[in-house]
Amino acid sequence: MSIQGEATLRLLDKADKEIIKLSRDVKGAIYDFQHKFRKNPANPGLHFKQLKGHPRLYSARVNQEYRALLLHAGESDYILVAVKHRKDVYENLDRFAYQINPVSGGIEFVDLVTIEERVGEQKPAGPETLFSAHTTEQLLELGVAEPLLPLIAKITTEEELLGLAEYAPQLTGEVLLALHDGKSAEEVLDQVTAPVTAPDPVDAEDYQAALARPATLVTTEDTALQEILEGDFGRWRVFLHPAQRKTVERAYSGPARLSGGPGTGKTIVALHRVRHLVDKLGPGHGKAVLLTTFNKNLAVDLRRRMLELAGPEVVDRVDIVNIDSLAAKIVAEAEPGGQRRWIDDTKAIMEWEELLGEAGETRWDPDFLHAEWSHVILGQAINSRADYFRARRAGRGRTITREDRAAIWQLVERYVKQLDKKELWTYRQVAERAARLEIERARKIASYEANQIDSVKLQHDSGIWYRPRYRHVVVDEAQDLSAAHWKMLRAMVPEGPNDIFLAGDTHQRLYGNYVSLGTLGINIRGRSSRLTLSYRTTHEILGAALGVLGQEEWDDLDDGRDDLSGYRSVLHGMRPTLRPAPTWEAELDAIVDQVREWDDVAPAAIAICVPERAMVSEVENRLGKAGIFATSIGPEGPKLYDAVHVGTMHRFKGLEYQRMIIAGVAEGLVPSHRVMQYERGDALRFRRELQQARSLLFVACTRARDSLVISWHGRRSRFLP
Repeated sequence: MSIQGEATLRLLDKADKEIIKLSRDVKGAIYDFQHKFRKNPANPGLHFKQLKGHPRLYSARVNQEYRALLLHAGESDYILVAVKHRKDVYENLDRFAYQINPVSGGIEFVDLVTIEERVGEQKPAGPETLFSAHTTEQLLELGVAEPLLPLIAKITTEEELLGLAEYAPQLTGEVLLALHDGKSAEEVLDQVTAPVTAPDPVDAEDYQAALARPATLVTTEDTALQEILEGDFGRWRVFLHPAQRKTVERAYSGPARLSGGPGTGKTIVALHRVRHLVDKLGPGHGKAVLLTTFNKNLAVDLRRRMLELAGPEVVDRVDIVNIDSLAAKIVAEAEPGGQRRWIDDTKAIMEWEELLGEAGETRWDPDFLHAEWSHVILGQAINSRADYFRARRAGRGRTITREDRAAIWQLVERYVKQLDKKELWTYRQVAERAARLEIERARKIASYEANQIDSVKLQHDSGIWYRPRYRHVVVDEAQDLSAAHWKMLRAMVPEGPNDIFLAGDTHQRLYGNYVSLGTLGINIRGRSSRLTLSYRTTHEILGAALGVLGQEEWDDLDDGRDDLSGYRSVLHGMRPTLRPAPTWEAELDAIVDQVREWDDVAPAAIAICVPERAMVSEVENRLGKAGIFATSIGPEGPKLYDAVHVGTMHRFKGLEYQRMIIAGVAEGLVPSHRVMQYERGDALRFRRELQQARSLLFVACTRARDSLVISWHGRRSRFLP
């Protein structure tokens, strides 16, 4: 084949898995090869040639021993599908297969030798094979790669299946794992295949059209291969699952919601969605897009990732801030010069304790009153006793009479006066105040527009800018925002196409904020999608984490029900270790021994998670005495990078680690003794508190990528098997 001029070279998904394992010398040769090939594929030194029996498959010389396998997609487009030793190329030509998947329309490459090595020695096919109940026609209809059907027909164990799924085309792996999990072919077709099915008829020979489809997972930037070779490759920046890409690029007529379990890429989609929205803005200045979340640690991480993904030019158009900091900014703008200090829930409850002690009030406990004030009164922006009498108290548990409401309202008035006197403000108050300010601002904007008043001239005359604050709002970890937060966000962006995009999972709710988005002016009905494939957690760790959730029911942020049906992983690893200890001292010793055993990874790849704040310093100190450098995770993230990270379960939200220990998972700590006080007096609240404790442990478990150790002293938590 004669080639003239420059060529485009892309990298196929999963090709990086083998390239990363090659020696530094070979990676250096690949680095030189990619530049030479892009500049001139006809360079004689590359020995570029078509492989016998493969109309589209070519080899090119990387160095004396290694060859690049290249799939020609038409015109000047080539896809790097593998880098192999030359004997593994020319001696196995009949074991390479490629196709355009007739269901998804994506390009797939299959190396049968590598996959058979991963599967291992198989038993002869028999009636007990895993997929004997499914016909060839069924599997093909679901999107399974045809070249793998003979191998699939012989699989008898889950271990063999996981070995195949690691290197098989992604859709094939997902379909087979879902079938193995017990889903019917109809359920798999609906949940796994349909979301990635090509919308148009698939031409099995049109590789250019296939290259443009979301189902073809290739790099779109030349820097990706360079990053792989330098060991700094972030797959999340490059390879989006077709279902993820559809969500990123879809045009919504209004607010939209993305759900999914931990590690399914919700945050990744949110980041790519932000970049997509900024790209659609066109030239301009100012922060037209808001990216927000509840957790301060995660907000810091979102900024770092956004810079990695899109660079400073895009970040300059995005306001990346945690939700309470945003509310504080709004209030400070409206009321400059204020001297109030803001206090968290713990200190706010202490203020309730002081008030009740002075009043001699024993009917209500501080936790109950703080929750009633925060979720019902502030959450619904209630201004008067009459409004409070009419307020919905969904999910609050304990039933109260009209007389009770009158007494509570009186206590709330006294409490607010106490805070005012001390010049204190809770974060809930700040959020509620910010919501009121933004609602009023939105009303004025609407009034000016209705009366055709020039807001630019008005700003010049009065110094006030009456335009919508943002054009688009993107929310990560949406399950943790309160009603006041949502009211503020709704007022910040005008209703219309692509106005609000939220990503979240109510199974990971950590802060007890239960809302109905529809009642807050955020209508997501008909604009919801769900991700089910975990890219972080192994199949074994995922199974243990799901067991922690029990048989609880979970809401969907809009008065419906949510579940994790179809949630799965194609990654394979060791089962989590459950480790008892007689005392906390013995558990600390075991933590030191385990960290020492994990000397094959960098310290920053290891984390220790505990249920209580005091235990953080105890773990940190014990590791330090053993000569292991450790650092705690604060509000802005880990204080140091090159050290073992230690923190409470709340601090690990949004983070992930290769190796992880969750310590202190004992009854009385998980769930805490505090939760048990509601068991008899308030059944619904007790169930909610237990559910929140389950969520916290679930989140902690799903931070682990490869190894998970769960330990306890005394009696193990009721959430553990």
